[in-house]
Amino acid sequence: MNMRTGPSWFQRFLLPGFAFKAVVIGGGYATGRELVEFFMPAGPWGGVGGMLLATVMWGGLAALTFAFARTVGALDYRSFFARLLGPGWVLFEIAYLLLVVLLLSVFGATAGEMGAALFGWPKLAGTLLLALSMAGFAAFGNMAVEALFKYVSFLLYGVYALFLLLALSSFGDQIAQNFTIQVPADGWAMGGITYAAYNVAGAVMILPVLRHMTSRRDAVIAGLVAGPLAMAPALLFFVCMVGFYPTIMNETLPSDFMLRKLDMPAFHLLFQFMIFTALLESGTGAIHAVNERIAGVWQARRGRTLGAGGRGLIAAGLLVGCMFIADRFGLVTLIANGYRFLALLFLGVFVLPLVTVGLARLLRGTRMDG
Repeated sequence: MNMRTGPSWFQRFLLPGFAFKAVVIGGGYATGRELVEFFMPAGPWGGVGGMLLATVMWGGLAALTFAFARTVGALDYRSFFARLLGPGWVLFEIAYLLLVVLLLSVFGATAGEMGAALFGWPKLAGTLLLALSMAGFAAFGNMAVEALFKYVSFLLYGVYALFLLLALSSFGDQIAQNFTIQVPADGWAMGGITYAAYNVAGAVMILPVLRHMTSRRDAVIAGLVAGPLAMAPALLFFVCMVGFYPTIMNETLPSDFMLRKLDMPAFHLLFQFMIFTALLESGTGAIHAVNERIAGVWQARRGRTLGAGGRGLIAAGLLVGCMFIADRFGLVTLIANGYRFLALLFLGVFVLPLVTVGLARLLRGTRMDG
């Protein structure tokens, strides 16, 4: 009896989008803090415009990233940038490590804030719980990480959709009224470009999942789908937040603020659990990319694969340093100051080379993987 053993439709077209969503959702997106920082200053409609612009940028740049990666046979970010930047690949390595430190610090700060808000824990307790969970998943490689991306995605989309329904039924009139507020939409485009620019690095974090693709067409379709898949929960969440515009802009955890307004304890716990799993998949994705980069060098130099113990130790080493940064600086400071700097950095070392050198090589049909 013949059994189909090739990659599934889900693995080829949806898994990359779920993985991309996993690494961009992070602490600020999941709690609403990033959405407040980058989109709410332009007002309700200006914020929606900025989010749609970021969605288009994500989809286009992810499609180009995936197509170039498949063309040159790169399934880790080091190989990708060695082909795109030549000796300049080290510039991305530096930028990426800065991003990982910032992301993991933000995730740790978010987990600490959540533990304190929900259970009255010391902030370091929630941070350490998240760190241990990330290290556990990262230790077991591709299969464990892909399963995490898949199942957390189903939970996440379901909870955000339910949140929208509950918000509309509880304060839908406020949402509709606040969408009529006339606000100068200055900066809406810059907010969208900035948000898209530093997050688009997520497209190279998840290159290991591209191994399921069978053609360049798969890569392009998966990339175009990745943008909407990653932004859909954020757009639903933003619409809910508009009900409390502009006061919500001063909240460290906008999600917790709105959940208190809903006054539904069971859903409050479900939503916070969803945020924790979103932090877990985002952080695990970032660490897994580092593990895969090191595993490639390990295989080349030592002739054997990097085991679960080595992966776990790398994850633990990264996390310990980043979590103490989180405890020192806090969520709002990290998001407000760190991401804008990284946006400029990634525009220079990733986006600009990709849309010039990378696109030109794709149009010429250059192949380097046989």
